[in-house]
Amino acid sequence: MHLQEHSQTSRFDNLVPDATPHNHPSTLNTVKMTGGISVRDVDAQKFINAYAAFLKRQGKLPIPGWVDTVKTGPAKELPPQNIDWFYVRAASVARHVYLRKTVGVGRLRKVHGTAKNRGSRPSKHVDASGSVDRKILQALEKIGVLEQDEEKGGRRITQSGQRDLDRIAQTTAEADEEDEDEE
Repeated sequence: MHLQEHSQTSRFDNLVPDATPHNHPSTLNTVKMTGGISVRDVDAQKFINAYAAFLKRQGKLPIPGWVDTVKTGPAKELPPQNIDWFYVRAASVARHVYLRKTVGVGRLRKVHGTAKNRGSRPSKHVDASGSVDRKILQALEKIGVLEQDEEKGGRRITQSGQRDLDRIAQTTAEADEEDEDEE
């Protein structure tokens, strides 16, 4: 028997048109995105930091007076150490609502909740403060990023909010590309 050259394509090559998706992290470095970049295409932490800086720079987000003294939930012992935590949480909530259809206060309480240290007893999950998440949703609603969904309840992203978030995602992706080019 004679071994054939491997230059022929496999009969399975046409079944899998593209082995890696276009938004897979390994392909983001090599493939230029032809369409617009959305929030899904950008690293979450980098996007949240960039959007929080944008919200702070813009200065339109109404901030309650109690943000420097309040805890973010009953499981926490101290208030947040970051002075800009309200902007960071607002950016996180905006991204969370962007990625889902509708989100209410109860869902955000569960997402931002944490394990409560109960001493020698086992830890339990405790939901975060509803007031903090409610005030953040109201603040984002006031600046036009979110709107109330009368049909399903909760909040959803507005068109202008989606446009703003996509624009920030685009600049974050471009800054990320420039950092990689310098290395």
